[in-house]
Formats: sequence, C-alpha cells, structure tokens
Amino acid sequence: QVQLAESGGGLVQAGGSLRLSCEASGSIFSIRNMGWYRQAPGKQREQVATISSDGSTNVSDSVKGRFTISRDNAKNAVYLQMNSLKPDDTTVYFCNARVLAFRATAFRDYWGQGTKVTVSS
Repeated sequence: QVQLAESGGGLVQAGGSLRLSCEASGSIFSIRNMGWYRQAPGKQREQVATISSDGSTNVSDSVKGRFTISRDNAKNAVYLQMNSLKPDDTTVYFCNARVLAFRATAFRDYWGQGTKVTVSS
C-alpha cells in the first residue's frame, strides 16, 4: 500500500506565496515521476508541474515563472513553491506519484487527497 500525504495549502492574498509539500510512504520500491495537478469544480484535472526521478521538470505555461517544483528522492517527497499567486490559482491541488510498489509488476499512479489553495484579491 502506498500513501501520499500533502500539506501546505491555505489562504493567501494575491501576490503572496505558499509552499506545498507531499511525501509518499508505504511499500515503495521505486518512484518515477512526481507532480502536482489542480482541479476546479466542474473542470478537468490539469497538470501544474511534474518532475522526473533525475530532476527534469515540466511546468505548465499558466504558472511558468511563478511556480517551482522540486523533489527530495531520499524522502520520497515533492514540493511546489508558488509565488506571485493570483485569484485564478484558487482551487484544490493534488499530488501525484508514479510508483513501483514492492511485489508489484508495474508502475502505477497514486494520488494524494488534495489540499485547498485560496488566493484572495
């Protein structure tokens, strides 16, 4: 069993910053990509940023230059530093990890429970 635990969401004024954290735990043999996604009510989940095991990143154009993704492989953790936040960034953010669990034969995606980010104008 693999679990992802997120933290760091909250309420911030426009122009402010937040740092999201996510740590994977459980029967983990290997983690490939990790990332952050967000989903507004009634909309599809969208990719915010992803990072591979060797540190290569992919950041959505909508947050490029404002958000930075990083990773600590020793802790099985991924972080999202969010600067210059806008009201449009308000939504629930989900952590994702592509994990090969012990005794598993293939990688699969795991998701956190989501953390709410609210940016006031």
